[in-house]
Amino acid sequence: MRADRLVAVLLLMQTRGRVTAAELAAELEVSVATARRDLEALAAAGVPVYPQPGRGGGWSLVGGARTDLSGLTAAEAQALFLLVGPAAAVSAEARAALRKLMGALPRTFRADAQAATDATMVDPVRWGERDRPRPATVDLLQTAVIRRRKVRLTYAGRTTEPTVRLVDPWGLIDKDDVWYLLAGTDRGRRTFRVDRITEAEPTDRPAERPDEFVLTAAWQEVVEEIEQRRSRTWATVLIEERFVPILRDRFGRHCHIDGEPDHGRVRVHLAAPTPLDIARHLAGWGALVDVVEPRSVRHELARIGAELVGRYAD
Repeated sequence: MRADRLVAVLLLMQTRGRVTAAELAAELEVSVATARRDLEALAAAGVPVYPQPGRGGGWSLVGGARTDLSGLTAAEAQALFLLVGPAAAVSAEARAALRKLMGALPRTFRADAQAATDATMVDPVRWGERDRPRPATVDLLQTAVIRRRKVRLTYAGRTTEPTVRLVDPWGLIDKDDVWYLLAGTDRGRRTFRVDRITEAEPTDRPAERPDEFVLTAAWQEVVEEIEQRRSRTWATVLIEERFVPILRDRFGRHCHIDGEPDHGRVRVHLAAPTPLDIARHLAGWGALVDVVEPRSVRHELARIGAELVGRYAD
């Protein structure tokens, strides 16, 4: 995992003082290009890692070789933990590394480092979304979460006009490149898609957060609620095995193979909020997909087909 490598890169640089991308690549068993991207990621995050050009150059930490993290400033430590912290939700190695790093920090830095670690989590399971760029407002929201300051958002829902809301930011979730903000509002906890936040303005007003709040647990509750809505309708289809990866890309975790292939075709279970949602995704497959059940999905496909024939028959 990339976060584990970032920790390893930093510790190697503290031990050796100066390294080249080629040396890191050999040490970590990655390509030179990957090692260079890791170094650039640390530098871009604010960790004091700088390239040294020329003969005998490489990359080094400002201040030379160190055996612990006590040379980092508060801001630099926060930047590092923002980079590595999200991996702790899905990697035991990252959790162990974070514990060691936390112990190496000066006591006065630990609260901010812990807040940075808790500000963001990674949920690697897709909800059928394609890769998206990281929204520009993520960094601003992370800072607001760590500093516990209210944020004024202009938010555009999928089918509603933009509204302005003052929220208490509690944490950010990176769900396979789709970012979500979990926040407190005057109507209780709400989940906002960050790419639908058109404006975000930090304030100096202290944000409130429940003492018992844990980001991973709160997000699991959100996931369960959304999964229930997204899986209200299940359909069984027959399709050639070679097309299953395409269905998985579209339906994410709501795509399950049932049994072994039979004459090159497999039985697949798919889920979506309504029969129409499933039919819309399958209509373009034509005769490549056979919908076994339910009748409601077959009915929607027949209706869509009749509409297309009526419009384009001539």
